[in-house]
Amino acid sequence: MASGYRNGTTKGALKVDRPLSMNSNVKTSSIKSKSAQSPYNAPAIRRSGQAPISGSAGPVKDDSVVSGRVRVAVRLRPRNAEELVADADFADCVELQPELKRLKLRKNNWDSDTYEFDEVLTEFASQKRVYEVVAKPVVESVLDGYNGTVMAYGQTGTGKTFTLGRLGEEDTAYRGIMVRSMEDILANISPETDSVSVSYLQLYMETIQDLLDPANDNISIVEDPKTGDVSLPGATLVEVRDQQSFVELLRFGEAHRFAANTKLNTESSRSHAILMVHVKRSIKGRESSILSENGNTSHLVKSFKPSLVRKGKLVVVDLAGSERIDKSGSEGHTLEEAKSINLSLSALGKCINALAENSAHVPVRDSKLTRLLRDSFGGTARTSLVVTIGPSPRHRGETASTIMFGQRAMKVENMVKIKEEFDYKGLARRLDIQLDKLISEHERQQKAFEDEIERITIDAQHRISEAEKSYADALEKERLKYQRDYMESIKNLEEQWAIDQKKHCNDRIGSGPKDGCLDKTCNREGSSASISEEVAEVKKALENEICLRKAAEEEVNNLKSQLVQWKRSEAAGNAEIIKLRKMLEDEAHQKVKLEEEITILRSQLLQLSFEAEETRRSLDRGGSGKFLNGLGSLMSQVRHPHLKDPGNGPKASIAKLFEQVGLQKILSLLESEDADVRIHAVKVVANLAAEEANQEKIVEAGGLTSLLMLLRSSEDEMICRVAAGAIANLAMSETNQELIMAQGGISLLSMTAADAEDPQTLRMVAGAIANLCGNDKLQTKLRGEGGIKALLGMVRCGHPDVLAQVARGIANFAKCESRASTQGSKTGRSFLIDDGALPWIVQNANNEASPIRRHIELALCHLAQHEVNAKDMISGGALWELVRISRDCSREDIRNLAQRTLTSSPTFQAEMRRLRIEF
Repeated sequence: MASGYRNGTTKGALKVDRPLSMNSNVKTSSIKSKSAQSPYNAPAIRRSGQAPISGSAGPVKDDSVVSGRVRVAVRLRPRNAEELVADADFADCVELQPELKRLKLRKNNWDSDTYEFDEVLTEFASQKRVYEVVAKPVVESVLDGYNGTVMAYGQTGTGKTFTLGRLGEEDTAYRGIMVRSMEDILANISPETDSVSVSYLQLYMETIQDLLDPANDNISIVEDPKTGDVSLPGATLVEVRDQQSFVELLRFGEAHRFAANTKLNTESSRSHAILMVHVKRSIKGRESSILSENGNTSHLVKSFKPSLVRKGKLVVVDLAGSERIDKSGSEGHTLEEAKSINLSLSALGKCINALAENSAHVPVRDSKLTRLLRDSFGGTARTSLVVTIGPSPRHRGETASTIMFGQRAMKVENMVKIKEEFDYKGLARRLDIQLDKLISEHERQQKAFEDEIERITIDAQHRISEAEKSYADALEKERLKYQRDYMESIKNLEEQWAIDQKKHCNDRIGSGPKDGCLDKTCNREGSSASISEEVAEVKKALENEICLRKAAEEEVNNLKSQLVQWKRSEAAGNAEIIKLRKMLEDEAHQKVKLEEEITILRSQLLQLSFEAEETRRSLDRGGSGKFLNGLGSLMSQVRHPHLKDPGNGPKASIAKLFEQVGLQKILSLLESEDADVRIHAVKVVANLAAEEANQEKIVEAGGLTSLLMLLRSSEDEMICRVAAGAIANLAMSETNQELIMAQGGISLLSMTAADAEDPQTLRMVAGAIANLCGNDKLQTKLRGEGGIKALLGMVRCGHPDVLAQVARGIANFAKCESRASTQGSKTGRSFLIDDGALPWIVQNANNEASPIRRHIELALCHLAQHEVNAKDMISGGALWELVRISRDCSREDIRNLAQRTLTSSPTFQAEMRRLRIEF
């Protein structure tokens, strides 16, 4: 039978009279509540766990890492048309108990094996129900920045492709996990700041082929030599904006997937399909302002915090079905395809077995499938597996194999890690835009100022020239007027004089000599009269001339005063011009200063770009703790550039910063009014306190007192959380423990625990109290100040990491009490029992989380060593837990301790005889 391309229709074996998911009466539970109860949701520090499938191991101090196993659901396919006829006289080989999450696999008519899963889905379970219990918690984690995997495994023809890849075009209720996942992702992102892109691949005959680009049929796997992360750089990556385009991509890819007709399935997948959805979400950073003084002018320079980008990847894997050759009837090329499928599934099963058994070697390189899924099993992804089975008793062997695969997968632990980084490229773009705006605004203001100076100068010069011209014209007019009046006056006098002379001559000629002396006398009298008249006229003319001259002098004085006023205006204009020139010089000086600021900003931009590269390298090496420390140092240096030594490298370590700034300066920043400065300062102190070499210096410098003051006065929960973590680090020293108790530290920690709701804060506080519980000298005082009550009060959180710290504190306290009782310094019943801790201890003695269970088991054994506690422990049900620990505990030392305790206690021995417990 030759293989061919599938056309996008569903498998023929699933087209039966009883369709999946129609009118399902199974009550759908709230995914939100399940998600809240899941250990994947709350971030916690990684303690210990499985090595990832790549074989790399080692604890990573990162607040975003949480331990959680692979979740497995089983789904039963209804009988198809062939099975309805062929198996009509036979009962199903499986019996489902969904309310108990159990499945019974019948061996024969009277015997069966029972298996438990995270979810058991009957043949009537709807596609929506399957999505909500299997995939939706993973999709929500991907939206929060984690990697997630949803995978279907099972015999050929049991409904894997129906569960994952059904498009639901004929009926939307039949939509599979791929389509529903994208609907939820697109509904929870912002198109402006977030992005979604997909790749669709198939693994066929150990070659990786691109279903979105069929010509690209041999894609290589690239591994990062430092981190071991797997990538496929040759795969087509398509950005998705809407649901319809995504469905078109799935339809196109499904049409190019290999399928064949076998006896077990008319359209059997001959390749493993892998859908990769990359989700990038941006969390915008805050902007702050720094006021810097430049000369006499203040300039506001904006300092940007880069946006936080969370990158999640959802991988949906539709595995090809396992098949037995004698049942499927494969031959020829189809037989070779079946061999390749079975080999890759076998390699995956070996890896699952190795991880479930804590094997030192995981054979990840046996197949490309296991290399692609190295992050899904034992890695950093949140993984949900749905195993599909059929009801036919003829295929009981394949069904049993599938169930056992699911059982082994449930034992695999993953360390789910958030994928986030700072968007330094976006910050660089914003800084470039801000620089361009500052430069253009400065150039615009400079041009407007120069234009205004030029306008004022031209206007002043024009007014001065007009004033000078007006003055010269007025002066010339006055001069011409006075000259003309003067000449007219002279001419009038001359004419008058000529007339008088002519008249006088005529009078003299008209009188004869006969007149004698009389005539002479008369002539003399007439001449004297005329002369008197002339003198009077001349005087009158002179008086007129004097009046005119006075008027001219007054006019000249007025013109002089106007000239003085114009000169004063000119002087004022010149002073204004000088002032404007000085302002122009000051502006030029400010321009130089601004250019220096721009140079500083560009250097900071280069610094941040280099920091981004260093951050990526640090993240690749798993050094998240160093990254957070470096970020605190970097933010401190950006806020206070004078703290940064230009001779250092681009990124000073905490030790470098400690040497350059000094411990006293760092501790003084704890009292800063700037909340961000306090946060970064307490983070630096916490990181310094994590190293034993620095603890004594911190305490001597008053750091412990400052941290306790922060707990007492700060209302910021982040500061309280980090301060409590620093105190927990300092509390590992016996000397520091006594100082903490002497300064009222246990009371402050108790108050912080009572007010806090955040699991991380409670975990830090519980860790600090747990360290104090390990000091023999402080038992009575710690209990008297409410330490035990505070520990028990924190169990309200329910977070596994908080409970682990509470259990550790109780175990330390019980151990110290046991030691004191043995030495004779402690008598009477245990303080733990007096404070009501025994019911919680018994309740959590068999907790699923191994750290909690281990500490509780130790606490029970230590309490039981003191005979005075035996009756209370028996009445509280602790005896049964001690018996269980002595028989079933995975740790030999705890098991032996429980056995010795039960053997040495007469009270326990008597009670076990009464209850007929064999020991």
